[in-house]
Amino acid sequence: MKILSAAILLAGLVASPLAAQVDRTKPPALGPAPAMHLPAMHTVTLRNGLTLAVVEMHKVPVVEVQVLVDAGTARDPADVPGLAAFAANMLTQGAGTRGALALADEVAYLGAQLTAVSDFDAVTVRLHVPSRHLEAALDLLADVLLRPQFADSEITRQRGLLATTILQQRDQPVAMASIAFPAIVLGPGHPYGHPTAGNDSTPPKLTHDRVISFYETSYRPNATKILVVGDITLAQAQRLFTARLGGWPRGAVTPFPQGNAQAPASRSFYLIDKPGAAQSVIRIGEPGVARSTPDYATIQVLNTILGGAFTSRLNQNLRETHGYTYGASSGFAARRLPGYFVAAASVVTAKTDSSLIEFMKELRRIRDDSVPQAELDKAKQYITLQLPGAFETTGGAAARFRDVLVYNLPLNWYERFGPAVNAVTAAQVQRAARRYIDPDHFAIVVVGDRAQIEAGIKALNEGPIVYRTMWGQPAQ
Repeated sequence: MKILSAAILLAGLVASPLAAQVDRTKPPALGPAPAMHLPAMHTVTLRNGLTLAVVEMHKVPVVEVQVLVDAGTARDPADVPGLAAFAANMLTQGAGTRGALALADEVAYLGAQLTAVSDFDAVTVRLHVPSRHLEAALDLLADVLLRPQFADSEITRQRGLLATTILQQRDQPVAMASIAFPAIVLGPGHPYGHPTAGNDSTPPKLTHDRVISFYETSYRPNATKILVVGDITLAQAQRLFTARLGGWPRGAVTPFPQGNAQAPASRSFYLIDKPGAAQSVIRIGEPGVARSTPDYATIQVLNTILGGAFTSRLNQNLRETHGYTYGASSGFAARRLPGYFVAAASVVTAKTDSSLIEFMKELRRIRDDSVPQAELDKAKQYITLQLPGAFETTGGAAARFRDVLVYNLPLNWYERFGPAVNAVTAAQVQRAARRYIDPDHFAIVVVGDRAQIEAGIKALNEGPIVYRTMWGQPAQ
């Protein structure tokens, strides 16, 4: 009887005038993006110069802490690339009275996560913990920051793991391209021109004394910002962190390293030979912009159209239309200093030259032709409609607010970002494309089997071929 009633009800719904009016051949139109209502970020500076920023989110009893130390990879000594990342990794390999295993066990017992990593602009020590265990977890965090052990045995072990990782990169064409491209475009002497892990010469130089020296001269409270997001108030955070880090003595802080990369005088190919490679890894680009650029919103719209989404021009062309790759993309590495613009894909070896033709076609078209209004609107909706979801969790919100602190953006930057995106015009997109994407001065890096791809690249007549190693150095 229940089944019969349900069938009758369903038939009635199908036959209703409302159902008949629905055109299921077309997707429903998107409505306007909802207004963003973000929690405020409040900051206070402790006596030792440490900046504390708190974003209250009380719906879930968890707290995310991100300690941002101005000791990132850009500060690597010229003779020891990778030192900053290695020192950051060592922070959690034993601290206070606990060795590496004991520390990991204690973190797990509290239901927490505790990690330390370095990118170019900062070291991030991240703690995620249920609020009821916050104080105990902060004791561990204080040990990691102020009392890392740097035990000889752990340094030796981690140094061996790093050497293996660097060795393995030689068998990974994508890793080879990711290492070579910044070195070629920015230069190996640029703060962003070397890999975060270092190179072949790095592991033997990671001595106990060198790690200790870098830590003691780089980890300062007056070069540190702490972001706290979650079930906590500013007053609580100030009390908890003052008790644990208030005695951390301030020290001298050197200015952030500077670098000024120049675009190549003319377009050139940089071929890195990987015999037997199943695919060719392509990286195309030039020096770019800093995160603080006033054109940031325009650039995000531009890149969404070009290669920043699945439906972008590059991916639709190289993947969907031609089937040369599983995915083609583009992006701007916008950091404290200007980074680079890059368009990228891993393509079928036999279609390397054909893929380069399609890349150059799209990279020229975004400059030469005005973007249609429908494509512009779609890109702006893609950015703005997914923005609220980025702030749903404490971890997601912390990742976004982190940028505000690392790049010294206005505290209300994200509230202004959505309207800035919606205000972007087709003329602004074309102006930005002509300013920041210059095919006549591209460095085109290709990692692949030289014997199979060199002739096709030469036949393109798009520029000379230069031969390089994975470190961006001239090949023998």
